[in-house]
Amino acid sequence: MLGQPGSQRFFMLGLLDVNDPVSLQVDLDTLRRDILNDPYFSGVPSLKKTARAFHAKDDLPEVRREMFRRLLSHDIKFSAVVKDLYSVADYVRNRNLLQSGYRYHPDELYDFTVRRLFKARLHKKEEYRVCFARRGQTNRTRILRRAMEIARDTFCREKGIAMASMVHVYAAHPHEHAGLQATDYFLWALQRLYNMGEERFIHMMWEKVSVVEDADDTRRHPYGEYYTKRTHINFAAINRGTKK
Repeated sequence: MLGQPGSQRFFMLGLLDVNDPVSLQVDLDTLRRDILNDPYFSGVPSLKKTARAFHAKDDLPEVRREMFRRLLSHDIKFSAVVKDLYSVADYVRNRNLLQSGYRYHPDELYDFTVRRLFKARLHKKEEYRVCFARRGQTNRTRILRRAMEIARDTFCREKGIAMASMVHVYAAHPHEHAGLQATDYFLWALQRLYNMGEERFIHMMWEKVSVVEDADDTRRHPYGEYYTKRTHINFAAINRGTKK
């Protein structure tokens, strides 16, 4: 399941590998029903949104805590790519100097991040099913499938791997898929770290994280910084100050 990107200085794309989507759906539906029937939450305005789908930004703190607890009980693995919008702006300015007719479109960043996120993740199985969070009214599943196929083919060519996995891509709204709601929660936790310096949410969920790729943090490596269970993430590590 692929979640929506982040906001403010950092653009984030998250991927959640769900071993048992049906179990996750049943569990979140049960949690939502329990919350809606709990007198403690009676009359809370945000419950109108929670009744449709869990969304970390809108949900009450008590709801978020229960949601995180439920997610920890499932066989899921989260991965993400983080792009620094300051670096993206520098790229656009330099590109415009070289090509006067160039005009940046936000889909460029989204599609680039998709390729990076999936580059080394589509060669181990014969078939993959990927659900994207729908963005606006445009159906871009064909374009995104092609971006993933390019990522797969590039990786296999570089590694000398003979693989032609089938990639099935479809888009859905978060209320239609529990995996998208779960991905939103991981992205929210990561955004709190990057945008607010608040570590506790992503630290709580770190056992479910495979990797966070900070693509534009090139202070040590030209390819960026990778955070895994062996390289724990915190605000001191990711902070590169402000840019004027």
